[in-house]
Amino acid sequence: MTDATPWYSLEWFSPGTLQSFTWERPEFLYALLGVPLLFLLRWLWRLRSNQKLPIALTQKDLKSTPLSFLRILPEVLLILILSLLLLSLARPQRTNEKVEQWTEGVDIMMAIDISQSMQISDFTPTRLDAAKEVAIDFINGRVQDRIGLVVFSGDAFSLAPLTTDYELLKSYVNEIDFAMIENRGTAIGSALGVVTNRMRESDSKSKVCILLSDGDNTAGNIDPITAAELASAYGIKIYTIIVGKEGMVPYGKDFFGRPNMIENTVDETIMRKIAEIGGGEFFRVSDTEALVRVFDRIDQLEKAEIKETRFKDTADYYYNYLMWAIVFLLLWLFLKSTFISNILQD
Repeated sequence: MTDATPWYSLEWFSPGTLQSFTWERPEFLYALLGVPLLFLLRWLWRLRSNQKLPIALTQKDLKSTPLSFLRILPEVLLILILSLLLLSLARPQRTNEKVEQWTEGVDIMMAIDISQSMQISDFTPTRLDAAKEVAIDFINGRVQDRIGLVVFSGDAFSLAPLTTDYELLKSYVNEIDFAMIENRGTAIGSALGVVTNRMRESDSKSKVCILLSDGDNTAGNIDPITAAELASAYGIKIYTIIVGKEGMVPYGKDFFGRPNMIENTVDETIMRKIAEIGGGEFFRVSDTEALVRVFDRIDQLEKAEIKETRFKDTADYYYNYLMWAIVFLLLWLFLKSTFISNILQD
């Protein structure tokens, strides 16, 4: 990791060192199959030529003396020598490969609307509960990205700063409720202002805001378009999501436990404009499944690039086989040039 890499960047090594045993010239391994065949043909040729085979074939030979078994030794040595030479030519190698991977995390701020209209039950069980559930799933799918939370209704405040402590972050999401902010309304501009304030000093190459709301801007002292332009100036990409169905939607229950139905209309103009200014995308969702798909799409769009560096350390082992081939060759020459050769020829 270089000095210029932010502290929240991800840099890790693959578990352990990747080890593999390979053959640089594996075609020589196929020739091993021909070694016993070569000696079999040689013995058959000797038998046909009425030459004494180097192996005891008769019951008399077998019972004569233990030294008679030495007849097979030169042939065995030759088989070993040829086999070891072929293995050496195949160039056995052991490779130790170390893979270094790293990625610079993405900074993501999620701004979630907690106004009273988020209690509407066109999502199960409510819009806010569905948003919280999907937000937790989104957090679970990230790796080493810094994620923060902003909640807003009539006002906006930062619930969690940018952090990689996902367990703490999910506990904050679970604690989100409508009582956190007393002022009623939907202050979209204020929410974007808090997001920008949290991210303006970030060194991350990728800064993202996910703004989720179900209504128009009705509160706050910052114009949403101005706030979006300021966020864009700090390099923050903005994805906007409007949740909720059009028309009659259930909101609360009456005295008899039946759902109250209210008219729901949303002007998408501001949220579309914010996404356009922020260089992101606008989404309109009417159920939990659609909301899940939107977060999945954002998850794919904002994946950090993983860089990989491989270090290979290759060691040759052909000399082990070659050394034993030489040892057996010297032994074979010794047997052929000493008194033992007389025993072998008798």
